[in-house]
Amino acid sequence: MDNINKAMQHIDTVADESNHRRPIPFEEFLQVVLVNPVGTIRNVFQVFHDLFKAYVGEGVDEYPNDPESIQYVSYDCSRLFVEGADHPFFADRLFANRLVNHVEALRSGAQQNKIYIFDGPHGCGKSTFLNNLLKRFEEYANTVAGTRYETVWRLDRRQLASEGGNDTASIIESLFRMQKNPNKKQFDTVRDMALTDTDNYFVEVPCPCHDNPLLLIPKSRRRQFLDDLFENNEFKYTLFTDKAYEWIFHEVPCTICGSLYEALLTRLKSPAKVLEMVHAVPYRFNRRLGRGISVFSPGDRPVKEIIQTNEYLQRLINRLFSDSNQVRYIYSRFAKTNNGIYALMDIKSHNIERLIELHNIISEGLHKVEDIEENVNSLFLALMNPEDKKNIKDFQSFSDRIVYINIPYVLDLNTEVEIYRNIFGSYIDDTFLPRVLHNFARVIISSRLNLRSEGMLEWIPEPEKYTRYCDKNLQLLKIEIYTGHIPEWLSEEDRKALTAKRRRRIIGESDKEGRQGISGRDSIKIFNDFFTTYAKSGELIDMSMLCKFFHGQKDLKASIPEGFLDSLRSLYDFTILQEVKESLYYFNEEQIHREILHYMFAVNFEPGTVETCKFTGEKVRITDELLDRFERRMLGEKMETVKLLTFRKETQKEYTSRTLTQEIMVNGTPPMETRLFQSLKERYVFNLKEKALDPFLENENFRRAIKDYAEEDFRTYDKKIRDDVTFLMDNIMKRYRYTEHGARAVCIYVIDNDLARKFTKP
Repeated sequence: MDNINKAMQHIDTVADESNHRRPIPFEEFLQVVLVNPVGTIRNVFQVFHDLFKAYVGEGVDEYPNDPESIQYVSYDCSRLFVEGADHPFFADRLFANRLVNHVEALRSGAQQNKIYIFDGPHGCGKSTFLNNLLKRFEEYANTVAGTRYETVWRLDRRQLASEGGNDTASIIESLFRMQKNPNKKQFDTVRDMALTDTDNYFVEVPCPCHDNPLLLIPKSRRRQFLDDLFENNEFKYTLFTDKAYEWIFHEVPCTICGSLYEALLTRLKSPAKVLEMVHAVPYRFNRRLGRGISVFSPGDRPVKEIIQTNEYLQRLINRLFSDSNQVRYIYSRFAKTNNGIYALMDIKSHNIERLIELHNIISEGLHKVEDIEENVNSLFLALMNPEDKKNIKDFQSFSDRIVYINIPYVLDLNTEVEIYRNIFGSYIDDTFLPRVLHNFARVIISSRLNLRSEGMLEWIPEPEKYTRYCDKNLQLLKIEIYTGHIPEWLSEEDRKALTAKRRRRIIGESDKEGRQGISGRDSIKIFNDFFTTYAKSGELIDMSMLCKFFHGQKDLKASIPEGFLDSLRSLYDFTILQEVKESLYYFNEEQIHREILHYMFAVNFEPGTVETCKFTGEKVRITDELLDRFERRMLGEKMETVKLLTFRKETQKEYTSRTLTQEIMVNGTPPMETRLFQSLKERYVFNLKEKALDPFLENENFRRAIKDYAEEDFRTYDKKIRDDVTFLMDNIMKRYRYTEHGARAVCIYVIDNDLARKFTKP
């Protein structure tokens, strides 16, 4: 019994939402509006936008200072689609950017009166995406942060009786008798009884269209009313100027609320008295009941009863106003999702009829219920397979009302890896050498890309120059661009040539990719076969195993581009070589900073002069030798003199036009935080690291010491080799997540395969 009492007490003491859900008078609602105007004056499109703002956030731009940025950022959609979901949906970077851009447009009202169809191939996760999105929207809309208010009328019988004649008084007496004797036959059902307030003086009439109470302010007076209500502040300016708020000035209440308003105004003669009978209650969403969210599958048959009403409530209204035609309490099923979401799962079978029915509704925002016009302002969503487009091809007039949003197979390798981790467990990382798991994802994604990319070829017309790092179709490079990463192995010239226009074109090609190749379902099956085959060996899964597996998959041969695996292996070799060099590299950062600052300062003076550097305070003898030596460290020892001079000229231009005049003098940016300094340092350090391994290549003791690391024989080597090897192993394990066994294996692989010479520039 103690446990039972404790459990029951806990239920009683948890946050009770009943008070939050109670109807409040119109004037009290206005107080809520003044305290939280952004949260109370919003339609479904704004709430949908706020959902993304709350659960996704602003995103991360890895290159925030890039003047050629296209705002292709990394959005974390896990709170929206993954956390707490029975079947998580993983949105890759391309789809997340596409979706967020549409949501931003929705808020501004630029794309309302549309139906948004998520179009993608079988196995891309469309249904999972929509179900998770609707679940999160329902949860958010029912929280305090997502609350919107809807109208409920509380008709005061006493006030109506005093304002009416004897006929009204007799009706009121009859209504009292009805409520004092609830078991009489006048009550059709217990549900009908619930529609009247327990206080016998009121008849409660909910708005079936979920209108915001502010819409009951007459449209002609609404602008002035809101002007009087708000002080002159930032929100008021936004309210009257932002397109997202146009609806509050243009929309009218539903026919039922409008009729009640007119009938009461005739009786009471005062808009203020009418509004005293208006209450506000939070709009409660419930997908299972079809309240606020309705989802239809193709097999769901249309309901026979198109028109819905409440006969008992209609009789009460008729008696109150002595006129059965003055207020007609009828509405359609679309009213249940007005200011909510109406969704269709796949456009086939009965959903084709539903989509066609939406044509006039979306176009005009109205729906005819007998001779009454009903407002419909909902967010319409649908899913479609590519082959189902034929079902609506004959309705050309509908085409301008449809916005297609592509959901292709995953094209972001990081997202593909997250899917494997989710299904097989995050521990799978421990069975792979670093980068090998991601390389598996690269192979899968290569099958989903088009072989020829006009955007990539316009940027890099001669792909052959990158044969040591990339495939002939530049797919490996494109995969990196899709993840938001610009590889370090690109030349300075090509990095600068990646303009915003070119980047948009490349990213834009993703709209036509991911519709063929290995599907999401098949990739999971293939990974399972690969993982179960090699994880049992006890050895860490390496690139040799990966290449052997795919070369042995004859049924996949047609899906994977020719030569892709060889290029992937070559890129892997280059990457791990850079990791070893990075881990072996010693550098004096203070000395590097000093040389870069002296060069930035010196390019503005003629050779042969001596000047005091304003950044270091040291005297600098400016000579051709000083400038030439630094430039060759940046560009290579064998670089032609003309290119060195071009580099010097570009650096001087950047320094005078931006670094000194804008960043340092205007913005007060420290010299070492300027864009020019960071760019020079990145290139300077990269070239120094290129030579980090050279002293050890011919030293056989170095290789043996790596193999014997952490073994008893390691103590037999001289101190210099022990220090170098220990420094290397500690760094590579710390920086790149290698285990001790993996670090030894990858270092020996680099030395035995002579990767340093393989990637030495000719």
